[in-house]
Amino acid sequence: MRDVVCAGVLCLLSGVTSAADYRVSPDDYREQIKHLQPGDRLLLEPGDYRRGLPLHNLSGRIDQPIIVEAANPLVPPRFIARPEVNTISLINVRYLVLRHLELDGRNVRVDAIKAEGHSGYADFITLEHLFIHDHAASQQNVGISSKCPALGWIVRKNRIERVGTGIYFGDSDGSDPFVGGLIEANHVSHTLGYNLQIKHQKTRPPDIAGRHDTIIRYNVFSKQDTVPGPQARPNVLLGHFPLAGVGSEDRYLVYGNLFLSNPTEALLQAEGRVALYDNVFINDSGDAIHIQPHNDVPRDTVIFSNTVLVSGTGIQVRSGESTAYRQYVVANVVAASMPLHGGEETHNVTLAYRRDLVSIPVADLTVRLLGYDAVTRDLPFGLMREFSAYPGWQVRGRPGAKPPLALLHTLEAVQP
Repeated sequence: MRDVVCAGVLCLLSGVTSAADYRVSPDDYREQIKHLQPGDRLLLEPGDYRRGLPLHNLSGRIDQPIIVEAANPLVPPRFIARPEVNTISLINVRYLVLRHLELDGRNVRVDAIKAEGHSGYADFITLEHLFIHDHAASQQNVGISSKCPALGWIVRKNRIERVGTGIYFGDSDGSDPFVGGLIEANHVSHTLGYNLQIKHQKTRPPDIAGRHDTIIRYNVFSKQDTVPGPQARPNVLLGHFPLAGVGSEDRYLVYGNLFLSNPTEALLQAEGRVALYDNVFINDSGDAIHIQPHNDVPRDTVIFSNTVLVSGTGIQVRSGESTAYRQYVVANVVAASMPLHGGEETHNVTLAYRRDLVSIPVADLTVRLLGYDAVTRDLPFGLMREFSAYPGWQVRGRPGAKPPLALLHTLEAVQP
């Protein structure tokens, strides 16, 4: 059914394309996809959809995206995986929104959502309120994946569980960069490999100019109750941006996240330019943070105002042979067998690991740890002013003086 929401004459006068709603069922939805224009909505009635969702050669606009969503968000349509075909396939698309869908992999060897490798681009894609599960035939099966140049994605409030890899952006050879993304308030758990990996980048396509930050905030990245396997990986791995030219000044801003448990690897591993702050790391069987060479070396990095409770190493920085960049480790609260190793350290609170605190409410952890420290460390005003330039940082007089607002958002994200 087509419901026109803008009268033809008025649209012509205003220069706005007529937008329409297409209300569809599992029987007829494929026939309507080709008609989608800027501002249109494809409204999917409840039911099992068994023929996938190929979204190819579709372009919305910044103010009129094409929207594919549940007709009733309380009863999301369920897409059931098929062999040899990724369930939601993206090819040459821009300004596209997908929300309130369930993707049931049934452990078929495919990805749930993939911007295909033969696509020229997949830009300004919004994925929100999706439930992606049981894509775990192998680590190669991914919940959300891009294998072509991808600019301006928003991945928000999704639940991804029991998959090979939760989210994987970029390609193993450093091609097909993921640029300027926002990964926010997702809950990713029970993955064979990474919860999230963003691959290193060699170059940028000529049509992507300027500097872009990729923001990773208010997520839960958990490998709790995951059985170690032969392809164990960190919860999150972040590769470097282009080493020169366009993109070389890009940064990751990683804040307000909760990292939980990894029996074999660190909770987070990163290189390149990274700001890591206001996160909580808990691991009763290993390490928290590894800043180290992978495909290149760590560049300018700042790690501040995090709370770490791990049985292994808290924050480890290995800069490689390069002396051109600096890695600051400042104002963190770290309880670990080896709290800090490497980097330029100042104003941190370091304690022995306390297994008895692993299971307390996360919002209480920082204050409880500080209760075991006899020294009050006020941060210099200049340092606080420097930190306040980072989005989302909660200005506090000393490390961990109170749970940051960002952490409360993270706790809300546990049930997106």
